[in-house]
Amino acid sequence: MIVTDVKTLADRIEDLLPQTQCTKCGYPACRPYAEAVASGEANYNQCPPGGAEGIARLAALLGKPVIPLNSANGVERPRPLAVIDEQVCIGCTLCMQACPVDAIVGAPKQMHTVIAERCTGCDLCVPPCPVDCIAMLPATGAATGWDAWSQSQANAARTHHDRREARLARERDAAEARAAARRAASASVPAAASAPVPAAGATGAPAAAPVADDAEAKKRAIIQAALERARKKKEEMTAKGQGPLNTENVSADVQAQIDAAEARRRRLGLTGGEHTRGTEQPSDESDPPPTAR
Repeated sequence: MIVTDVKTLADRIEDLLPQTQCTKCGYPACRPYAEAVASGEANYNQCPPGGAEGIARLAALLGKPVIPLNSANGVERPRPLAVIDEQVCIGCTLCMQACPVDAIVGAPKQMHTVIAERCTGCDLCVPPCPVDCIAMLPATGAATGWDAWSQSQANAARTHHDRREARLARERDAAEARAAARRAASASVPAAASAPVPAAGATGAPAAAPVADDAEAKKRAIIQAALERARKKKEEMTAKGQGPLNTENVSADVQAQIDAAEARRRRLGLTGGEHTRGTEQPSDESDPPPTAR
C-alpha cells in the first residue's frame, strides 16, 4: 500500500519556521517565505530568529548542506520582549496596528501594554511609535535561536497571526460592504429626486414611508449611543488616573500621525468600540487574559 503525504513542501518548511512573523527574511510573514523557499525563489538561510538550528532543520528537509545565516537578513540573537513605557505612551494605536500577533492591547488615546506571553520579539512595533516609547529588552539570557524559543510558542504565534489575518479580512470586507451601500444610497438619491410627484388626490396607493431615512436615523442613534458610552468610559479612566499621561506636549508631527490614524479608522468604520483591545478574545484556555489597565 502506497501512502501519499498530502503536505506540500511549503507546508513542511513553514512547520520548521519559528513563526515570529518578523519579516526579516524579506517576506511579509513566515508562510510567504516558506512558499518562496519551496519554489526556489528564496534561500533557506534568511531567518534570523531560527538561527543556525533553524537553517540545519531546513537543510535536512531540503537535502542541502548547512550554510551560515545570511547577514543581510540580520543576526541570531537572544529573543527580545517589547516593553512600552506607559508614562510616555500617547495612545496613538500605531503599534497595535503593526503587531502581527495581536500582542499589544489598548485603546485610542489610552496607554497600551504588551502581553508578554504573546510577544514574538519581531521588532515591528518599534518603528511606527511616534514618541519612541517602546524598548526591545532581551528576555532569554544568552539563549538564541531555537534555544530561546519552543515549538509550542511557535504554534501559538502562528495561531494568533492567522486569527489576526482573518479578523482583518473580515473588517476589510465589512468596510467595503458599507462603502458599497453608501455608494448605492447616494446613487438612488438623484433617481428619487427626478421621479414625478403624484398630484394631490390622485388615485393609487399612498407613498410608502422613506425606509432609507428610518435606517439612517437608527444608524445615527446607534453611533451617538456608542460615542456617549466612549465618553463615559474615558471619564471613568481619567478619574482613576489611567488616562494618557503625555498629551500636553505632543508635537505637531505626532498629532498629525494620530489624526491620520484616526481618519483611517473612520474610513474603515472602526471608530466604535469594536477595536479597543487590538485583539479578539482568545478562544482557547491556554491564552492568558489581557491585563486590565
